[in-house]
This record gives sequence, C-alpha cells and structure tokens, in this order.
Amino acid sequence: MSPENVPAPPLPVVWRPRKGRVVAYGFAGLVIVGAVILAIFLPPPFTLVDKIAMVVLGAAIAGVLHLLGRCRVEADETGITLVNALRVHRYEWPEVLAVTLTDSEPWAKIDFTDGATIGAMGLQGSEKERTVQQVRQLAALIKERGEAGEGR
Repeated sequence: MSPENVPAPPLPVVWRPRKGRVVAYGFAGLVIVGAVILAIFLPPPFTLVDKIAMVVLGAAIAGVLHLLGRCRVEADETGITLVNALRVHRYEWPEVLAVTLTDSEPWAKIDFTDGATIGAMGLQGSEKERTVQQVRQLAALIKERGEAGEGR
C-alpha cells in the first residue's frame, strides 16, 4: 500500500508513543520508590520533615516525568487535540492543513490555517515506522475532514 493510499482510521483514535511512555513512567516509578526507601532509611540527624521533603521531591520529579509521558494526539469527529508536555491544543478539522514528519525532527508538526505550526509530541520520530504509519493515518484524516476536504 502506497503512502497516499493509507485509509483514514475509524474515529475516535489516539496516537501516543510507546517508548516515551515506558521510559517516563518507568523512571517516575523508580524515583518514587527510591525516594520512599531513602526517606525510610535516612539516619539521624534527619528529621521527619526531611524525610517528607525527600518524598515530596520524588513526587515532583515523577510529576515532571508524567508531563512527558502523557503526550498524545487525539482525533475525533469534530477535530484534533494535541496533548504536549505543557499545553493542550484543540483544533476543529477545518483549521487543520497538514502534518509533516522529517528525519531531523524529534516529533511531527501540524500546520493550521491561522499560520501556527505546532509540534505533536505524541507522534515521536524516534519510533520510526510506527510513527510514519500514524502520520500517514492522520494525513488521511486531514485530507478527508480538514481544510483540503472542505469541498465534500
């Protein structure tokens, strides 16, 4: 099947990286467990406040890792939602122009009618063929429902 003939997937669909999630949540779990173990075995002169602070620090680090692990691209009947590390963007289908993925970029980029180009951290270039297939599926949806498909 050629790239141009990739069918649009049934909606709703969610694309998210596998490796990035495993790494982010795996390290988050290790940090939490490590912080709790360290807090339990901290010897005097460390107080209960110090031990609690150690666990809170571990939770804060795990929270940052969660921000990286939650990245995804969601498509539904009305549009797409880009969930990146710090921001969530929602666009209706007519606002979406195109999606691109180049070898030199860490994730795909989506172009919009307002001139914005936003990185889609949920489509990570490090997953090679899997992401290429996901980008092709999203491109088929954009062609079907986006600005290019307005003449339907």
